[in-house]
Amino acid sequence: MTTVQKMDATSVAKLLQEDKAVLLDVRTPTEILEQEIPDSIVMPFDLVSAERIKETIGTDKKVVFVCRSGGRAKQAAEAVAGSIDTAVLDGGIVAWNSIGLPVKDGVKRIPLDRQVLIAVGTLLLITLLLVLTVSTKFVALVGFFGAAMIYAGVSGNCGMARVLLLMPWNKSPLCSKAACGAVYKK
Repeated sequence: MTTVQKMDATSVAKLLQEDKAVLLDVRTPTEILEQEIPDSIVMPFDLVSAERIKETIGTDKKVVFVCRSGGRAKQAAEAVAGSIDTAVLDGGIVAWNSIGLPVKDGVKRIPLDRQVLIAVGTLLLITLLLVLTVSTKFVALVGFFGAAMIYAGVSGNCGMARVLLLMPWNKSPLCSKAACGAVYKK
């Protein structure tokens, strides 16, 4: 495994100001719509590859990876280290924001994991009301919801989350407006 350089927010800001680096944000489109560092390039974690970075950004500048707190950025930087000059913004956008560097605030949304909890809780309450008022046979739904949650926890595949991602409030216009590494102004 290649060791990736960690840089504090002040050092990264200086490199950006000197036009010696590019900031590559690997967070999800929903996270980026909530808050982003101005002039950062968006390339969600699952789309990061050395080839895509070379096509989009080139190799003439250091690529500084950023996520919320540094974990995903470190993984992404390690995946392409060796073929690209990389670094990680230590502490992510949280550290950047904490020292007063500029961020662009957007729309605040309820995170998907909390939406799943709200939906399951609501379905369980509705099921309880059905059991108490209509028929005790509805208690089988409680078993179904429990089994579904166990499956989601064990497999990492949550059907409720997939359904919620299709809801209009979870749709992101971000990747359709020349982002996700599609356009970069050199």
